[in-house]
Amino acid sequence: METASGHKMVRLEGEDLARQERDFKGYSEGMVRLTPGRWLFPAIFEQYADKYYTFELKPSDVMLVTYPKCGTTWLQEVVWTMRNNPNLDNPKANMPINVRVPFLEMDILLSSRNLPAITPDNPIIQGFKKMCPGRDPKDGIFLQMTELAPSPRTMKTHLPLSLLPQNLLTTSKAVYIARNPKDAVLSFYHHSRILKNHGYTGTFEQFVQYFLDDDFMYGPYWLHLKEALEQRDNPNLHVMLYEDLKQNTLHELKRLNDFLGTELTEDQLKGEQLVTGRASTHQSWMPRWMNGSRPTWQTSTSSSNMDCERCSTCIIIISNFS
Repeated sequence: METASGHKMVRLEGEDLARQERDFKGYSEGMVRLTPGRWLFPAIFEQYADKYYTFELKPSDVMLVTYPKCGTTWLQEVVWTMRNNPNLDNPKANMPINVRVPFLEMDILLSSRNLPAITPDNPIIQGFKKMCPGRDPKDGIFLQMTELAPSPRTMKTHLPLSLLPQNLLTTSKAVYIARNPKDAVLSFYHHSRILKNHGYTGTFEQFVQYFLDDDFMYGPYWLHLKEALEQRDNPNLHVMLYEDLKQNTLHELKRLNDFLGTELTEDQLKGEQLVTGRASTHQSWMPRWMNGSRPTWQTSTSSSNMDCERCSTCIIIISNFS
């Protein structure tokens, strides 16, 4: 099967599929790989690939594009606050962040026998009915919630640029945040153990090997980053680093302020620094039924096989992209 983006989709079979299903209990409905790129998703992505690629954008849209666990939730809070809550008095600020900044492809993460069925009385369905009256949830709950979100829409995705609408950087704006891959993979490891839609049960060392082999959900970190850096001179793309946002927050907020055209004052930016800095320490909202038991947070990459040439090269690249 070929997608509108020109990628070929092939279902995993044999040992490749057995290994994924053994170590990731959430991947119970099959997996599909896209080439070129080796992007990897649950098989239900077949139903959504073209819908994501042809998603209708507006000039006022801002798409937050990140590889998983690279500062997504913090960036969601920062950009939404700058665009919708400059004086820190918007009552919607108490709503879950993934309601205020919808997750474009969340639907592909819900097709798992490891998760309870989404019944009509589920809060997700109730919220969908309020946001999308008359719509059918079978056509994509989160896809349609993203589509019908009030303008100006701020949306998030973990998809690479090559799988997103071709006109993203000509019609709308996008913010891409990168992170040291050693920290990203450690965070993704814990994330994948906690959430049942991943349900990772293997060791940390095995998880790192999946990462280095470009053989787990979303595919290669390296290519995801490369696609963004190749567009970094596009005036509609703002590339930033998680480490810079953490170490020099006010400076990075000023850069975002200029890019987004939000025209916040110095005092407003300082207020946002305090509020969104606190928000960044919280877990992204997810339905409670998606959470498994929480692991102990003792694993470190210091003794792992992350000390590889490719990973070190990637760190150098993202540290000097500007």
